[in-house]
Amino acid sequence: MRLRRAGTVLGAAVLTVLTIPANAHAAAIACGGGTSTGRVAVNGCISAQRQLHGHAPFKEVTAYVKLRNTGTRAVNVSYEAYWRTSGFDWTKLGSSRTNVGAGMTVGPLEVGTKDRACDGIKVEIRVRAQVGGGSWSGWAPASTKQCQT
Repeated sequence: MRLRRAGTVLGAAVLTVLTIPANAHAAAIACGGGTSTGRVAVNGCISAQRQLHGHAPFKEVTAYVKLRNTGTRAVNVSYEAYWRTSGFDWTKLGSSRTNVGAGMTVGPLEVGTKDRACDGIKVEIRVRAQVGGGSWSGWAPASTKQCQT
């Protein structure tokens, strides 16, 4: 019983380390709602790092995707992200693909970045994924109003 408990704690620690992005400049990453496509769970994540452009404060909004394969085989996954500010249309931010091993979690993987003024307006992102040419998942959203430092 103790060995199982120790394995659970160790497994949770490993997953925590895996969710920290390799991109060290991101102030904080918040993941929003999830969806799935086949055996792959999809989460949309967002960060908003504060920067100065001249004397004006801006936030560098970055969209991320987090993918978890619950199946017994590795799969190739295509993914894409869109962004918008309140009241405007969705604009494609980026896309890519990766291989997700059986039972593995990958990400958060950076999908795209856009600058936005620090004005308290909510910025939303949404991501979706497609496994091996299958159908696209639903949208996995995330949003922020903050300008993190």
